[in-house]
Amino acid sequence: QVQLVESGGGLVQTGGSLRLSCAASQSISSTNAMGWYRQAPGKQRELVALIRIGGGTNYADFVKGRFTISRDNGKNTVDLQMNSLKSEDTATYFCYLRRWSFEYWGQGTQVTVSS
Repeated sequence: QVQLVESGGGLVQTGGSLRLSCAASQSISSTNAMGWYRQAPGKQRELVALIRIGGGTNYADFVKGRFTISRDNGKNTVDLQMNSLKSEDTATYFCYLRRWSFEYWGQGTQVTVSS
């Protein structure tokens, strides 16, 4: 069982930046992928960004050029740098880890972007 703990959410104005961090309770060096999803009220959870074991990344079209995902295998963390935030980025952001056929989720951290 892997525990994931997110931090870094909060309230920011439109155009501002936030950095989310996710700390895993175990080594992430052998994980297949880690990433971030988000869920706004009344909407389905959606992929924001993913980083795979080889370092390859995937981004949702709505964050390309604004968000950057990174991982630190030594610290067992994955971060999401969010720039140029928009009101539509307001959501609960969840850390995600996939190891073989197992998937793990964090509790979520709230990001609110005010106009």
